[in-house]
Amino acid sequence: MEAQVTNLIKGGAFLIQPADAATTYTPEDFTEEQRAIAAMCQEFLDKEVMPKLSAIDAQEPGLMESLLDKAGALGLLGAAFPEHLGGLGEDFVTSCIITESLGRGHSFPVAVTAHNGIGSLPILYFGTEAQKQKYIPKLASGAMKGAYALTEPNSGSDALAAKTTATLSPDGTSYALNGQKIWITNSGFADVFTVFAKVGGTDFTAFIVDKGTPGLTLGAEEHKMGIKGSSTRQLFFENCVIPVENVLGEIGKGHIIAFNILNIGRLKLCAATQGAAKGAMKLAITYAATREQFKTPIAKFGAIQHKLAEMVIRVMGTESAMYRAAKWVDLKEAEQKATGKEEGAALLAAAEEYAIECAMLKVMGSEALDYVVDEGVQIHGGNGFSDEYDISRGYRDSRINRIFEGTNEINRLLVLDMYLKRAMKGRIDLMGPAMAVSKELMSIPDFGSSDEGAFAAEMKVIANFKKAVLMCAGAAVQKLMMKIEAEQEILMYLADMAMDTFEAESLLLRAIKMNSAAHGQAALVADAARVFLCDAADRIAHAGRNAINAFAEGDEQRMMLMGLKRFTKTESYNTKEARRRIAATTMAAGQYPLPI
Repeated sequence: MEAQVTNLIKGGAFLIQPADAATTYTPEDFTEEQRAIAAMCQEFLDKEVMPKLSAIDAQEPGLMESLLDKAGALGLLGAAFPEHLGGLGEDFVTSCIITESLGRGHSFPVAVTAHNGIGSLPILYFGTEAQKQKYIPKLASGAMKGAYALTEPNSGSDALAAKTTATLSPDGTSYALNGQKIWITNSGFADVFTVFAKVGGTDFTAFIVDKGTPGLTLGAEEHKMGIKGSSTRQLFFENCVIPVENVLGEIGKGHIIAFNILNIGRLKLCAATQGAAKGAMKLAITYAATREQFKTPIAKFGAIQHKLAEMVIRVMGTESAMYRAAKWVDLKEAEQKATGKEEGAALLAAAEEYAIECAMLKVMGSEALDYVVDEGVQIHGGNGFSDEYDISRGYRDSRINRIFEGTNEINRLLVLDMYLKRAMKGRIDLMGPAMAVSKELMSIPDFGSSDEGAFAAEMKVIANFKKAVLMCAGAAVQKLMMKIEAEQEILMYLADMAMDTFEAESLLLRAIKMNSAAHGQAALVADAARVFLCDAADRIAHAGRNAINAFAEGDEQRMMLMGLKRFTKTESYNTKEARRRIAATTMAAGQYPLPI
C-alpha cells in the first residue's frame, strides 16, 4: 500500500527537521501499475535496444529515430505530459521510474531524456497555448524529436555568458539569430530546438527553432569517449530568421526557463544513473560468479564481495534518497495545483522547492554509477578493458554524467548557495538551528524521533550528523560572510557533509519502515543502512575537519573539532560481515537484490 506522506517539508529542511519512517516514501510503496510500467520498459530494452547496442554506437542511419518512434508508440516519451496534449498524465514518481527503467540502455536513454526532458519541457511549461498545441502532441508521440541548445564554446557552467544574439527586425515580426551552440544532444535528427540567445545582446531569451529554418546549419557528429550512439552536433545560426510567435516565455526571462528545467533534469539524471548502475552491477555479478581463479569463483573472495556489497549500498542509498525526494515533488505539485496553479507551473514550482535535493541527487547518482562501472571493470580484470565485454561500454558511457546538467562541482557549490539565499529570504531558518548547535557542543540533545527500538541509536547518529553540518556551515558563514562564495573548497566540503547526511537518513528510514512491515529484505536494507552510516561518519568527519581547519583557529577551532568528533561518533559495527551478507544475498539474486 502506498505511503500516505503527511510530513511534507520545505526544500532543504531535512537538515533541521526530524523525519518519520512511517510517512517516508520508498520504492516499496510503488503501485502495481508502476511496477508494470517498469517491466514494460525493461522488456522494451531487452527486445529493441540491447541487441542493437553496437549498431546504435555506430549511429546506423535512422536507427535511433526508429527506436524513439517505438518508445513513443508505447507512451514512454509522453508519459508525464498532460493527457489533453497527447501524454499519459503520469505523476513525477512514475516518470522517474520510467527514466530509471530505461537507464541501462546506454545511448538510448540519453536520447530519450534529452527529448522528453530538456527538449520538450520548456515548450510544455513555458509555451503559449498555441505553441503547446503545435508541438507537444507530436513530441509526446515521437512524431517530432526535441533538442535543447544552451551551451556555447565559451559558456558552459556560466550559461548567461552566451554570445548568440537575437535581433528584432525593423517591422517587428521576426528575430535574426546569430551565433553558435555546442554539445547539442539529438541535434542530428531533432525536429525542434529550444535555443537561448540574447535579444539586443543583453536580454537572455528562449526561442523555438524548427529544423530546416534558413540560416540554421549543423556541424559534423562529434566523436565522443562514450555515449557514442547519441547524436551530438554543433548548431550554427547565420541570420536565422525566427518569427516573433516563436519566442518562448518572456523576453529577458530565458534564465527562468533554463534553470527551472535543470532542476527536473538533475533528478531525472539521477534516476537514469540508477538504472545504468543496476545494469552494470548485473554484468559484474554474472562475471564474478563464472570467472574462476585458483579453482574458485572469484565471487567467493572477500575482496570481490566487498566491491559487490559496496555497489549495492551506494545504489540503494541513492535510490532511497531519490524516490523520497521525487515523492516530495509530487506532493508539492499537488499542493500547488490546489492553490489554482496550472499543471506546468505547479510542477516547476515543486521542482524549484526541492532544487537543493535535485542538485545533491545529481551528484550522488552520477558518482554512485561511476563507482559501480569502475569496480565492474576491476572485477572483470583485463577482460574489462576489452570492448568484447559490455562493462567497458558502461565505463565509457558513465563518465559524461558528472558533466551533464551542470558539473558535479557546480552542483556542490549550488547546495550551500541555495541554502544561504533561502535563509536570507526567510524561506528556511538555517542560522537559528546552527547557532543553537554551536551553544550545545558540550551537551548534545536528541533531535527527537518517533522511531524507537532497534534503530534508535542509528537515528541519534543521523541527528548528530545534522548538527555537524549545521555547526560547520553556520560557523563558516559567520566567519567568512560574503567572502564565502570565493571559498569553493569549503563549500564543497559542506555539500559533501549534507549529501551524506541526506542519503544516510533516507536509507535508514527505508530500513526502519521495511523492518516495521516485516519485509522479506528488511535485514538486507538494515545491513546496508548501518554500513553506510559507519562510512558516512568517517566521510563527514573528514570533510568537516577540512572545512574547520580552513576557516577557524585557536580555541574556536579546538572547540569545533571536539564537537565534530562527538557528532560523528558511531557504535562499533562489523561492516566486513555485513558486507559479506549483502554480497551473498546479491549473488543469490544474480542482480541488484531489490526489485523495482
